[in-house]
Amino acid sequence: MKPAPRFSALRLGKSAPSPGRRERHRTETRDRLYRAALALFAERGFLETTVEDITEAADVGKGTFFNYFPTKEHILAEFGGQRTAAVERALQQARLTKGPVLDVFRELVGDAVGQADKSPALLRAIFAAHASCTSVREELVKRSHVGRRILAQIFLLAQERGEIRRDIPAMDLARITQRIFMGVTMSWAIKPDSTLRKTAEEIWDLIQPVLLPAEARTMRKRLRRSKA
Repeated sequence: MKPAPRFSALRLGKSAPSPGRRERHRTETRDRLYRAALALFAERGFLETTVEDITEAADVGKGTFFNYFPTKEHILAEFGGQRTAAVERALQQARLTKGPVLDVFRELVGDAVGQADKSPALLRAIFAAHASCTSVREELVKRSHVGRRILAQIFLLAQERGEIRRDIPAMDLARITQRIFMGVTMSWAIKPDSTLRKTAEEIWDLIQPVLLPAEARTMRKRLRRSKA
């Protein structure tokens, strides 16, 4: 028997997919897997969700998953990477803004570092994964250090512009702020009695006066006394 003839895309009168088209397809598939995974984490929990569950929900073959994510844990690494990217964007905005750097901070924490649109169930699942999975927890620690260094640069910029106190190192301010808002997010995920944005902004409005320079804090106290 003669082997079946091979028809190239050119002989069929069709052009091969352009690199741009192939890349768009890859991006769309990766995004579909990522969104399907997060939806399942929120519904079932991280540990209870399998790679097969994710590929079935995304309507792709099981082997396709590993073309984009080496392990299920890398989905959470991607989630954390997007949070780091949100802090990086805030740093760039702080450098470019002609207004107060603290306004950039308020927007960053109000957005919960890119988590304000996420459901309480998803955030609970992610916190549970951090608590129960060593590799995920180690990744969180690494990303927390990266995010803290970026936050410190924003605080340092605010100090250089005279917006906040200088008696506390910028890195310490970043560490304290990061821990406070991680706790705020976890608390909200457990009992969401309002939106995450509103909750985070309320906490920030309580914290911000403490960050002001000494003379500004003194003036605020005098104003409160005069109104009493």
